[in-house]
Amino acid sequence: MTEPYDLITMGRIGVDIYPLQTGVPLAQVETFGKFLGGSATNVAVAAARLGRRSAVISRTGRDPFGDYIHQALRDFGVDDRWVSAVGEHPTPVTFCEIFPPDDFPLYFYRRPKAPDLVIHPGELDMEAIAAARIFWITGTGLCEEPSRGATLAALEARDRRGTTVFDLDWRPMFWGGEGGASGDGGASGAAAMASARPYYEAALKHATVAVGNVDEAEVATGLRDPKACAQALLDMGVELAVVKQGPKGVLAVHRDGRTAEVPPTPVEVVNGLGAGDAFGGSLCHGLLSGWELEPMMRYANAAGAIVASRLACSSAMPTADEVEAFLADR
Repeated sequence: MTEPYDLITMGRIGVDIYPLQTGVPLAQVETFGKFLGGSATNVAVAAARLGRRSAVISRTGRDPFGDYIHQALRDFGVDDRWVSAVGEHPTPVTFCEIFPPDDFPLYFYRRPKAPDLVIHPGELDMEAIAAARIFWITGTGLCEEPSRGATLAALEARDRRGTTVFDLDWRPMFWGGEGGASGDGGASGAAAMASARPYYEAALKHATVAVGNVDEAEVATGLRDPKACAQALLDMGVELAVVKQGPKGVLAVHRDGRTAEVPPTPVEVVNGLGAGDAFGGSLCHGLLSGWELEPMMRYANAAGAIVASRLACSSAMPTADEVEAFLADR
């Protein structure tokens, strides 16, 4: 086998079709840009932009958008060897509306089934997954079979080697719900969380790091207080819990007692989508570098802020020089 990857991510991939006009409803938008997308994919791109050797495990349709994805991954320096085509399902596309500073509705076109949910356990390179310095999975990968079984099989094969990150990545519409939190979406939101929780618990048994916002942490723990969520995640088996708190910043708690609570980095927001993925790729960079919690959280926050100040997601991911210059100005 070749040298182990710094990072292998497994999960969503697709094409983002984002308006080139801000503050305009989607029905009235006239010009769009096409970008590589998908949370797990963006995390791999973010890490690659920081000099890390990364790869994605996912699937596309056998169509021109699938061809575009392969070319975009290569252009970003992300290994695409485990991104294969599914003939019966089209490559997903995602539209958004941009209403800064905090309203960015997403419209997912992933039906009848997204190819990235048609990953089978037998297709996985378990040797490479076990050897990677960091393996990253997402909550979306657990929402349907065969992806659910493949994700859990990969976690079992890895057996907590190295660092295994569970991005709690809560998208209620993929679980039959609406809204973002149990109190936002009525009964369907609460029911979706309840249906997802057993699978989140199963994945957490194999993870060493859990990362997500308060809504996402609630899916896994049933709690909403950030400190209580972090402790619950530690109790469920992880070594490091990272709870993003929006305007209150980010909380990181390690099993050994270390904690860091870092405020957000002020920035003029253009598009908040993708900031969390930049945070994730930078978190991986910091973990691989052996950084202490506080500088790692500050660095990840800065990377997220840079992306929030830009229109796109994948192509907006900053380089190390850009993050360091941004921090130096603060």
